Amino acid sequence: MMKSDRVIIPYQKSWFERFRKEIRNNWALYLLVSIPVAYLIIFKYIPMYGVQIAFRSYSPARSISGSQWLGFKHFQTFMTDFNFKQIMRNTILISLYSLCTFPLPIVLALMLNYTRLSGFKKTVQLVSYAPHFISTVVMVGLILQFFDQRSGILNMLINALGGESVYFMAKAEYFRPIYVWSGVWQGVGYSSIIYIAALSGISPELHEAAIVDGANILKRIWHVDLPGIAPTISILLIMSCGSILSVGYEKIYLLQNSLNLDVSEVISTYVYKQGIASSTPQYSYATAIGLFVSLVNVFMLLIVNKVSDRLSGSSLF
Repeated sequence: MMKSDRVIIPYQKSWFERFRKEIRNNWALYLLVSIPVAYLIIFKYIPMYGVQIAFRSYSPARSISGSQWLGFKHFQTFMTDFNFKQIMRNTILISLYSLCTFPLPIVLALMLNYTRLSGFKKTVQLVSYAPHFISTVVMVGLILQFFDQRSGILNMLINALGGESVYFMAKAEYFRPIYVWSGVWQGVGYSSIIYIAALSGISPELHEAAIVDGANILKRIWHVDLPGIAPTISILLIMSCGSILSVGYEKIYLLQNSLNLDVSEVISTYVYKQGIASSTPQYSYATAIGLFVSLVNVFMLLIVNKVSDRLSGSSLF
């Protein structure tokens, strides 16, 4: 009588056992990553429950679920508001103006990368990085002092040249340049750090080969440096386009006055005034506007990400 051949199947651990072993072997790493994960869950995902306020007539006296459901009424109110076109126009123009300054940190990083005087390089880095650590309130105070009609440095220079003092903060045409270029002064040095890091990752052999071929600095920048940091540029540009309607309200709100309000009122300041600063806060209305901004930003992010993927092969996802 022949014995039947028996196939021995090795014991396979269940996913729970494998997961438990993974946690036991790398518990320190999981403990470390649990802190940012907990932050995201507590402060980013759980509050998403309150997004439904945008579709209700919310009042603090009632719970969120106990408030009356209104659907898309607040969105319709915002889009039919007589200030809607002006607010959207101001927000988009300031965002596009700021986006035009996107190459400046790249230029600064390239200049510092080719600087051979270490002392000069460190001085420029220190001077350009320092403004980033100035608070918004202090920054606005400096701007107001600098452009003051009587004691401002710029007006003192104009007077010394025989001109008349200009009240820059009262003239609407000066608001956007003042806002954008003061932001460039404050952030261009700090923003260049990531490009300097990307440039340091380019192989020196590529530069050596370019020099052997007779390439000057401009050709090395164009054919070696820019292609080397192109993925970094694409990612940061996509992220910048993905927040095109999210113009921060702090600086704009502090620079606002009744004379420049026609060009300085943006979505963020409008939401702040409607949702918090008003004598009768409209929480649902402000939440609806914030949700509208988030949806537009996500839509823009998807479009720019797709375009970048088609043109350069670099994308967020």
